[in-house]
Amino acid sequence: MGFPIERRAEHGVGTHHKRHALLLNGKSQPSRPLGHGYPSAFQCFRTASIAEDAVADAVRSAKFNGYAPTVGILPARRAIAESLSQELPYKLSADNVYLTLGCAQAIEVILAVLARPNANILLSRPGYPYYAARAAYSHLEFRHFDLLPEKGWEVDLDRVEALADENTVAMVIVNPGNPCGNVFTYQHLKKIVDCIKGFQNISSDPATFIQFHKSLREPPRIFFSKIVEILKEAADICYDTIMEIPCMTCPSKPEGSMFVMVKLNVSLLEGIDDDVDFCVKLAKEESVIVLPGVTVGLKNWLRITFAIEPSLLKQGLGRIKAFYQRRAKKIQ
Repeated sequence: MGFPIERRAEHGVGTHHKRHALLLNGKSQPSRPLGHGYPSAFQCFRTASIAEDAVADAVRSAKFNGYAPTVGILPARRAIAESLSQELPYKLSADNVYLTLGCAQAIEVILAVLARPNANILLSRPGYPYYAARAAYSHLEFRHFDLLPEKGWEVDLDRVEALADENTVAMVIVNPGNPCGNVFTYQHLKKIVDCIKGFQNISSDPATFIQFHKSLREPPRIFFSKIVEILKEAADICYDTIMEIPCMTCPSKPEGSMFVMVKLNVSLLEGIDDDVDFCVKLAKEESVIVLPGVTVGLKNWLRITFAIEPSLLKQGLGRIKAFYQRRAKKIQ
């Protein structure tokens, strides 16, 4: 089942963010957060005014200020069903929609439903650690299959076949990928389904976590087009700069989400033991935060977030390059 739960807590994402925050306390140089997945903190990613107005109007209406059903209020579920139905060959109803407070609660609800004696769940490595923590809490055994960096982070299907059995109740597929930034092709997704359909009751329904933070009846297409362009620019900046740093290798340019996984060659660095040591000293010396790969299951890798202002991203990556140049081992 991987790390014991106390070890997983020790290596958790939040633990490293708190440690880095303490290291940055009192620093004169402004920090550059390339480890947090919080784009809304930056002006260029601020949500569209139509969404802000919709929330304000809902509060002022006094129609939704009391307790809501656990599945979400009916008007919201109906609006989501209508929006999703536009791109489907069949029509969804409000009863097909279950609203949660973000993906964390969705994970909690689903794993609580799936939990039963002797059941197991298949999780990707690297992957979001909350799945494993919540599975352990629900007394679900979790088994890790690898994502293959040399194949664009595709699923290791041979490993999945070896892990799955009659007690496998779910396989988690995150697409677009966090933390890898990959997007699976239709052909690869079909191979995944073919691989596990003998073990699981595969549903063709669009059972997925979808984050809605906009007016569903009037989606601001211009807003989302702008966000996509900013993320594309940031992904290019991130990939191109990383390729200029000898101690780092990026298997592929990110295609989706706002993250990229980078392999760290500590043998080229002086006084750096591993990915955690790299991140701690980078935060201390350069006020730049990146996430050590061990927190998502890959030792001596880094997860870099590029969903910040492009100008700040360039500064942060420039400091990482300077850190390498200062720490690079001298060739004898």
